[in-house]
Amino acid sequence: MEDEALIKAYLQQYEDKLQEALVAVCKQAKVLPLEGPLPFTDDLLDKWNEIAPEYMADAVPQIAEYPEVSVAWAAYLGMAFANVWHQDWTQGKKRPYNSFYGPRAFDDMDEYILFEELGIQKGSEPHQFIESLILKLSSLAVTLIRREQVEPQSIMAFHVFARTTKVMFLIGAAIRLAQLGYTMEHC
Repeated sequence: MEDEALIKAYLQQYEDKLQEALVAVCKQAKVLPLEGPLPFTDDLLDKWNEIAPEYMADAVPQIAEYPEVSVAWAAYLGMAFANVWHQDWTQGKKRPYNSFYGPRAFDDMDEYILFEELGIQKGSEPHQFIESLILKLSSLAVTLIRREQVEPQSIMAFHVFARTTKVMFLIGAAIRLAQLGYTMEHC
């Protein structure tokens, strides 16, 4: 029981440290508010918890060859669900995870989300900016995973990866909510 509490505390500390680092990059890029809490809704966290097993089934096999992709696509998915939340969450919350697949399923989910879901023009300045930002975030996330020095392919490695994809999803959602003009008010 004590070991379980230590593991949970370690994972929460890792998640907090990762989020802090990624938020700093986003603030520097001026895509998140410099002050105040991140734009956030529990609806999106609930959706992540619902779809995470499917995402993990797609992403885990990608880790060895494409580690940045395996975490980056979670941010794109967060952006997509935030957009759906903004448009019509009553219907949008029913959308399955795989409705965001591109023609090559998971492999081009990023492009499908950017071009089809968010309506960003391919090759445009916003496309290049978002792509560059998500790459920077995913590279930093992978670096932080490696710094944890957990044994590859272990249960702990899976949990660290799962926390990383969750944070990437929430960061992607926060970026999109901020783009749509949402801010969080202190209560």
